[in-house]
Amino acid sequence: MQTPTPADRTPAAASSSRTPRTPRTSLPRTIARVVLGGFLLFAGIAHLSFAREEFRAQVPTWLPLDADFVVLASGVVEVLLGLALIAAWRWRVAVGFTVAAFFVAVFPGNISQYVTGTDAFGLDTDAARLIRLPFQVLLIGLAIWSTGAWRDRRELLEPFRRGRML
Repeated sequence: MQTPTPADRTPAAASSSRTPRTPRTSLPRTIARVVLGGFLLFAGIAHLSFAREEFRAQVPTWLPLDADFVVLASGVVEVLLGLALIAAWRWRVAVGFTVAAFFVAVFPGNISQYVTGTDAFGLDTDAARLIRLPFQVLLIGLAIWSTGAWRDRRELLEPFRRGRML
């Protein structure tokens, strides 16, 4: 095994790696990111198993896809995103934006549940379904904050600025 030379420890050597350099995040952000990842992992497993029917009820009727396919596909995506939040810390900025985009993409299902009065997950009144809606916005914000995605967004463009692709 070869000992790294001082040149290997320079910023230029670090920036030439294939993975982006990621500044450290605070302990509260790290905890929030891992908890959010665990939440997504649990939700994804629920989509694929014991809560599948509840999730099917939330698929908007206007969506031109089979409800079971939507539930299974979103479950797989949630499992992958949960694992990425927990384990892919070097890519946390991209993962943060991706998780936020996913939360935006599934928001119409929450709106549909409210508009159609669909009972699922204990949300059996219009008031309960309405109160649920702002929590999706909080999840979007948590995905961005816990990963430092907005703060470190320039990191995503770094390889393109230098004329190199990932």
